[in-house]
Amino acid sequence: MNKKIILFKIGVCMAVMIHFSAAGQQSLEYTLEDIVSRAKNQSPAALRAETRKENRFFQYRFFRSNYNPQLRLGGTIPSYSQSFNNVVQPDGTIEFREVRQNFMDVELGLEQVIAATGGVVSVNSSTNRFDNYLATGSSPQTRWSGVPVNVRIDQPIFAFNPLKWDKKIEPLLFEESKREYVEEMEEISRIVTLLFFDYLDAQVNLEIANKNLKNTEEILTIERGRYDLGTTYEDKLLQVELQVLQAKQLLAQARLDMETNSLILKSYVGLNEATNLMLIPPSTIPTFDVPVEEAIERAFQNRADALGFDRRKLEADASVAQARGQRFYMNLGASYGYNNAALYWNDIYSNPNTQALLNLNFSIPVLDWGRNKARMGQAQANKKLIAYTVEQDIINFEQEIFTKVRNFTMLEQRMEITKLSDEVADKRYEISLRRYQNGDVSITDLNIAQQEKDSNRRSYIQSLREYWTAYYELRGLTLFDFENNKLLYLPNKIEPPVE
Repeated sequence: MNKKIILFKIGVCMAVMIHFSAAGQQSLEYTLEDIVSRAKNQSPAALRAETRKENRFFQYRFFRSNYNPQLRLGGTIPSYSQSFNNVVQPDGTIEFREVRQNFMDVELGLEQVIAATGGVVSVNSSTNRFDNYLATGSSPQTRWSGVPVNVRIDQPIFAFNPLKWDKKIEPLLFEESKREYVEEMEEISRIVTLLFFDYLDAQVNLEIANKNLKNTEEILTIERGRYDLGTTYEDKLLQVELQVLQAKQLLAQARLDMETNSLILKSYVGLNEATNLMLIPPSTIPTFDVPVEEAIERAFQNRADALGFDRRKLEADASVAQARGQRFYMNLGASYGYNNAALYWNDIYSNPNTQALLNLNFSIPVLDWGRNKARMGQAQANKKLIAYTVEQDIINFEQEIFTKVRNFTMLEQRMEITKLSDEVADKRYEISLRRYQNGDVSITDLNIAQQEKDSNRRSYIQSLREYWTAYYELRGLTLFDFENNKLLYLPNKIEPPVE
């Protein structure tokens, strides 16, 4: 009696544990559209793409700030020194004099780059203070000097102007980054589609393995009955027993594959590992025409690579201009304003003196043993290489679109055939199974029907995989949704490019 009570309690505890374990695992159904949507919104890959897009946006903002005025405040506060300095006397001898002094300077300047020439123009105001702590007698301890206002210009002549080339190249890079983001989203769709069908394939194999084991066990029961009645031979009975063992092995492998692919898919889309997934195969296949010429045109209009062709040529032109600008150095500097010195700070703004500065610095190589010529030759050769490479890339670009469109059209036609074959093979197996149960079909014919059923089911899933993978590939290659006839990339409203 006590043993029965103990066993009853153990059974109750096990039932409770199983209940809570099942309750802890959430079971969810997902279609392909659901999985793709989740991957594009919540997957780690999508978050990384979003971060890269944000990073490129701020790079573009930084580039634009180079053309805006800059207000700068700089100086030295304080610059104190206490030491013995060497002081050369009029007769050439040296005296060692103690020095205790402080020097401070502050400058406020508003500067603006000149994008067309690469120069810088600025308006400045500065103040200097000098303190001599060893001053005696009538010598003032503090002196002031300053520049109430002056205008300066610093202009390189015949030099490489990065501001001019950045205006052409940086907006293209930014536009490329926005298109690359959309392409990354479509690439995520393609990758998660492959993972979806990896899991769906494992799910279908598990369903096939369960069904085959069940049917094989029923066949074994029938064969045992026939063997007992003497209407079949032992070798056929052993053959069916072997098939049952093989079905169990296939079922165990299907469960392992299911678990492996489940972890991979959930990891990619960011689902909890405890979640049980049930994937629903796509029930309908969208049918639409994809003209090759339109697909190529859409790709050139929308893809980042199409912009990259022009951008790479511009970068090659910039490299030639940079090599040309390094042949010699010449810089013009000019300044005009007022300055003054006084014992008191406010006096430096009273009747200041005119201050004018002008200088032209240059450095020209007289003999460089062909250095400049080699530099220019290298830049010109690199420009030619890029031009040839871009031409070949354009050809490959068009060929890839052409091939993918043709492949997609073929897969669309193939889908109907594999779907019908799957339905026919499944129906044939059900008929063969019933005929076998009635004794009208041999075990060999039934096995053939089962193999064809399984093969056609897997072929249909494989066709689904190839079709939907090609579907998202085509979207990524053109950034155009041919099914709904709309653009996937819409330029965001941003600040106008700098002039």
